[in-house]
Amino acid sequence: MSKNTVVKTEQPDFSEVVHLITAARQHAYQAVNTTLIELYWQVGAYISNKIKAAEWGDGVVDALAKHLALTQPNLKGFTRPNLFRMRQFYETYQGDQIVSALLRQLPWTHNLIILSRSKHPEEREFYLRMAVQEKWSSRELERQFTTALFERVILNPVKVSPAVTLLHPDALSVFKDSYIVDFLNLPEQHSEADLHKGLLTKLKHFLLELGRDFCFVGSEFPVQVGKQDFALDLLFFHRGLNALVAIELKVDKFQPEHLGKLNFYLEALDRDHKKPHENPAIGVLLCASKDDEVVEYALSRSLSPAMIAEYQTQLPDKKLLQAKLHEFYMLNLAQEGEV
Repeated sequence: MSKNTVVKTEQPDFSEVVHLITAARQHAYQAVNTTLIELYWQVGAYISNKIKAAEWGDGVVDALAKHLALTQPNLKGFTRPNLFRMRQFYETYQGDQIVSALLRQLPWTHNLIILSRSKHPEEREFYLRMAVQEKWSSRELERQFTTALFERVILNPVKVSPAVTLLHPDALSVFKDSYIVDFLNLPEQHSEADLHKGLLTKLKHFLLELGRDFCFVGSEFPVQVGKQDFALDLLFFHRGLNALVAIELKVDKFQPEHLGKLNFYLEALDRDHKKPHENPAIGVLLCASKDDEVVEYALSRSLSPAMIAEYQTQLPDKKLLQAKLHEFYMLNLAQEGEV
């Protein structure tokens, strides 16, 4: 070997160390957050019990805030409004052990958003569970309220084929009946190419709307069957379901014949692209609109794990949805009274 020969050495793989550091930081953050939420809970309980026992009036809370500001000048978050929020926090969730476990997994900001914007106990629990599951930022959580996710999920459960329930029972909590794509700023009259291009351009926003664990695989994904070439609009992989997810786009109203092409793609994916350890592929037909009765008929005898959803280019009328949800609750109460 000559003196000028340079011996190349491989760069050591430090990824495991980085992972350990990241995991430790996350654990430390979670531990601090849990302790903080527990403190707020205890302070809220103390104030609540004092007021209920008529030992304190609301004015004492103001005095407490001033006392803390004077004696603990470096202490943040114990203003008069926040002390009353702690009291409300405790009084809202006391006695509910299942929900109280979720509270401690979320930052105080998230808890305040859910506490202030939810109108029903079921709605609070829904957003608590979803925020923990999806790991939403506070901004993303605000968006879910703006898009009336709870109302949409309760009023319009996702429409799936029997094969989805059989092969992917967890999919019912992953997919939605409608997806809000207002971030595309599409005109009322738009083409499939416009929709496709917009989703690719705003892929990060679309992934957030789809939900956690979706990974993008490809656009116009090539599928070859026999001597013919086909192109699947969008292909994703869902880590939790361990399955490929095919999405076909339609800018018109759902028609039963649309389902045939989606089923064809699912068969091709399972035969030629699915890895041995993966579950069968799932298909989503994303349409501009749909008739739920037509969807039910079309899916009832489908042998493929497929579902029909619609996309909305504008934010829904939340007041209208809330009114419908109120009617829904009233109808359920009336039916329970008849039993």
